[in-house]
Amino acid sequence: MKSVTLAMTGASGAQYGLRLLECLLAAGCEVHFMISKAALLVVATETDETLPAKPAVLSRYLCERFKCTPEQLKVHGPEDWMAAVASGSGAPSSMVVCPASTGTLSAIACGASNNLIERAADVALKERRQLILVPREMPLSAIHLQHMLSLTQMGATVMPASPGFYRKPQSVADLIDFVVARILDHLGVPQDLLPRWGE
Repeated sequence: MKSVTLAMTGASGAQYGLRLLECLLAAGCEVHFMISKAALLVVATETDETLPAKPAVLSRYLCERFKCTPEQLKVHGPEDWMAAVASGSGAPSSMVVCPASTGTLSAIACGASNNLIERAADVALKERRQLILVPREMPLSAIHLQHMLSLTQMGATVMPASPGFYRKPQSVADLIDFVVARILDHLGVPQDLLPRWGE
């Protein structure tokens, strides 16, 4: 069973993160899930859901919603320093921050590690593991672009939430699935959300 760390931060685009979580669990992946306080606010603003803030309550809520077990979906709080994702000896081989706020990009690029999300990303970089960052921001300042360049040079993959239109999407859900499908492809997780080019 593939193990993936998924973090949601306070950028617009909460639907991308929730849909990615749903698809990872449906594919049988083990997921270490983290969500920032700002992301909880974004979820409540952009969707019809209000996610519980306490990790234990959030775990029960998400396990019930996505019909999975606590063994498959592990929810961590922002200061859960004993979580597996906080150490190179226990962290999964892949991590995704979706959506990734520009503040989070900055913190990761500088190695701040002020909370578990930032620490988990720092671990992915130092251990030369897969780190995918999905920013959703416009326009981009020189600071944002410099951080994205720096992170790419460190080995991360920056995948802006920019859906394509060549499949003639019929709904917002189609646009969300386009981005999520590309992330799943990079993770090596089978997906049928979007045919590959040429299929």
